[in-house]
Amino acid sequence: MPREVLPALAAGAAPAVAATPLMRLRLAGAGRFGGARRPSVAWAGLDGDVAPLAALADRLAHVARGLGLTVEDRPFRPHLTLGRWRPRQPADGTLTDRLAGYRGPAWPVGEVLLLESRFGPEPRYERHQAYSIGAAL
Repeated sequence: MPREVLPALAAGAAPAVAATPLMRLRLAGAGRFGGARRPSVAWAGLDGDVAPLAALADRLAHVARGLGLTVEDRPFRPHLTLGRWRPRQPADGTLTDRLAGYRGPAWPVGEVLLLESRFGPEPRYERHQAYSIGAAL
């Protein structure tokens, strides 16, 4: 994403997040992106108030598209990324199968963070903005 778009993205996200009702989510199940022999991402599923979360994702995608940013055109699958397997390294893609039946405690969702992911040998996440869920503008 071009750095010059960041202020407009941050400003456009504020009303999208403010329109979101308070939610309760919990971790439920797990899976992976990629096959068992060549997995790429381990994730935990989300359960609870996922309908408002999906609506928020739609509003944020609309903001991003309006700024000319590329947005994935596939169905939203609420999840928490647990980690990534390194390409071309040995991997146990069945690891997430052991969490398939897991159901964690619910927690209230109070904020949304705008983060920038920087991948590489040492991935980093830079925090740009925090938004309160359901906050009045």
